[in-house]
Amino acid sequence: MSAEILRGAPVAEALCEQLKPRIRALEEQGVTPCLGMIRIGAREGDLSYERSATKRCEALGISLRKHVLPGDVTQEELLRVIGEWNEDASVHGILFFRPLPEGMDARLVCDAIAPKKDVDGIGTRSMAAVYAGEEHGFFPCTAQAVIEMLRYYELPICGKRAVVVGRSLVTGRPAALLLLREHATVTVCHTRTQDLAAAVREADIVVTATGHINTLTEEHLRPGQVVIDIGINYDERRQRLCGDVDHEAAEKIVRCISAVPGGIGAVTSTILASHVVEAAEEYAGVK
Repeated sequence: MSAEILRGAPVAEALCEQLKPRIRALEEQGVTPCLGMIRIGAREGDLSYERSATKRCEALGISLRKHVLPGDVTQEELLRVIGEWNEDASVHGILFFRPLPEGMDARLVCDAIAPKKDVDGIGTRSMAAVYAGEEHGFFPCTAQAVIEMLRYYELPICGKRAVVVGRSLVTGRPAALLLLREHATVTVCHTRTQDLAAAVREADIVVTATGHINTLTEEHLRPGQVVIDIGINYDERRQRLCGDVDHEAAEKIVRCISAVPGGIGAVTSTILASHVVEAAEEYAGVK
């Protein structure tokens, strides 16, 4: 029996239906939610996410302003663009793609975004608020998308054993924290984890965010598991988009697994849109 494939489109559609009346309420007050997006260079992963976010925002009526900078842009120029949008009341959320070019102070740049506009939760103040369990602050979009996918497909989290493979501040750590908030028992694995296969097999829920093809193969998996594959990779010929999991093997073993492509990405871009709407609501005093 093959695994159930968890697709992101129906999850995204359900979230969009919840957003539409909130956007209409803002428009009635003369406020159009607006996202300012900064892209440096033209990495394939950035372009893919930009297309997804653009499509989602346009469909919902969220305004999108883009600033494309060359790969050799200086840190000063990037900070200047961020500063302008911090001061622009018509821009409610700011997003830029990472990793930043070598030589830039990533923490300084991330912290330059005003917390109220930090819709992907990358700044220190945003992370501190979220990790402390405070109400203000935005979670990183991909991590929140993991929870929304599990909820939509009615896959229990409370009391389950969850393993997150990957410990980055972008996805792994925030995903682990959100699972913990949902009362899962969480283990975070990484490159120095001894006997990764044994650790992952213990999990009821597996979330992988390493960015490496075939991080998880048949030996890591067992029947009954729920696998959320966040990885965005390309095969050796750079012709096919792949996740971190060997899907051909996994689909013969696990209970369900998110699609790649067609899985977490659509949900992530919708979460981003919801954060922009929330930021616009705060600006307009709706909430």
